[in-house]
Amino acid sequence: MYALGTHLLVELKDCNQEILKDLGKVKEALVSAAKHAKATIIDVSFHEFSPFGISGMVVIAESHLSIHTWPEYGYAAVDIFTCGDIIKPEDAAHFIIERFECKQPSIVEMKRGILSLTEKLPFKACSEEPDSRLQLVS
Repeated sequence: MYALGTHLLVELKDCNQEILKDLGKVKEALVSAAKHAKATIIDVSFHEFSPFGISGMVVIAESHLSIHTWPEYGYAAVDIFTCGDIIKPEDAAHFIIERFECKQPSIVEMKRGILSLTEKLPFKACSEEPDSRLQLVS
């Protein structure tokens, strides 16, 4: 059996509270984590709540990275979902753990889209040149 993707549920407890409440640092950490995992970034959207807390999403061609922070508790919930077997979501998770100076991380891995196929199917056509319709965020 083959799975269409891997979904990491990342629990980040006892993080640096100053980092978790800084919109620029949280956004940069997730975008950099996607780049570190060699993902293709399609779109980035983040929102800062008042008085604190940040939610954000980095949409990648291979699926997404998302985050919700509770700086007052030193906690962040991160989801990393990737399809295919080229991107390594665990690389992105470990990058984020380090960036948030997390002292109590945990990662739960789930396989998504488990199919009873006898052979693995391609996820998308691969080419050397990126699709000119896609705008990459740097």
